[in-house]
Amino acid sequence: MKLSEMRELLAARGIQLTKSLGQNFLHDANQLQRIVAAAALSKTDKVLEVGPGLGPLTELLLEKAGEVLAIEKDARLVEFLRERFGAPSIARHAEQCSALQLLHADALELLKHELRDWSEWKLVANLPYSVASPILVELACGNHAPKRIVATLQLEVARRLMARADDDDYGILTLLVQLDFEPRECFKIPPGCFFPEPDVDSACVVLDRREQPLLPENLRAAFVKIVKRAFSQRRKMMLKLLKADWPKEKLEAAFADLKISPQERAEKLSLEQFAALTEKLF
Repeated sequence: MKLSEMRELLAARGIQLTKSLGQNFLHDANQLQRIVAAAALSKTDKVLEVGPGLGPLTELLLEKAGEVLAIEKDARLVEFLRERFGAPSIARHAEQCSALQLLHADALELLKHELRDWSEWKLVANLPYSVASPILVELACGNHAPKRIVATLQLEVARRLMARADDDDYGILTLLVQLDFEPRECFKIPPGCFFPEPDVDSACVVLDRREQPLLPENLRAAFVKIVKRAFSQRRKMMLKLLKADWPKEKLEAAFADLKISPQERAEKLSLEQFAALTEKLF
C-alpha cells in the first residue's frame, strides 16, 4: 500500500488518526518486506499481529503464514480491514476470513486477562508505540511466550531490548524480556516510512525464545522482584537496595558465593548473574 493510497483511504472514510493510540502506519514496501523476511515465515506458522492499521503488513503475512490473528483496537479500522480482506459484513467480536482472524480488542488488556498459549506462534507487528513495552512484557514472559518476536517500536525501546550489562540502555525491560528471549537482530526504520511521521526514531527488533529457560517457572516472580528493586535507584549500590527485602547476612553470603562485589550497581550485573542470584536467595 503506497502512501498516496493510505492518505486517500483515510480521507475517504474521514478517519483522523489518533496520537494517543500510537497510530503511525508503516507504508514503505521495502521495510515491510524486510520485517516479513526477518520473521522467516512458512505456511505452518501462526502469526499474531497487534495494531494492523490499514493492513499493509497483514497482507504480506497472509501470503507467507498459515494463520494470522490481527488485533485492532480502533473500530473504524476493524471495519475497513473486514471489507478489505473479505470478512463478513455483520459485525462480530471476532471475524474469520480464510487464514485471517480479525479481533476487535485492546491487545494489552487481552494479554493481561486472557491466558493463552502463544508458544507455537510468532509475533510480527508494528506495535503501537504508546503501549509497546507493556505488551512485550505481557507477551514475552513465561512458558507460553511466542517462539519469535519481530516488532517495530521506538528506537529507544529497541535499544533497551538489545542491551547488555553496563550499556546505558540496560535495565528492567532488558532483563524481563531477555530472561526468556535472545536478541538476534535490530535495524532502524526512518520516520519517513510512516504516516504520519513519528516524532521519534524507530527500529525493528528480532528476538528468539530461549530453548532452555534460565530459571524455572516458580522463580520467575522472585527474579522480577529482585530486578525491580535493584534498578529502583540506579546510582545506589545494589546490595543496599536489596536489604529492603532480604536480610543483610543472606545477601552478603549470596554475593560472596557468586563473586559479586558488595559495592556493585545493578547495571553491572549480567542477566546470568541476576538469574544465579535469584536461585541463591530463593
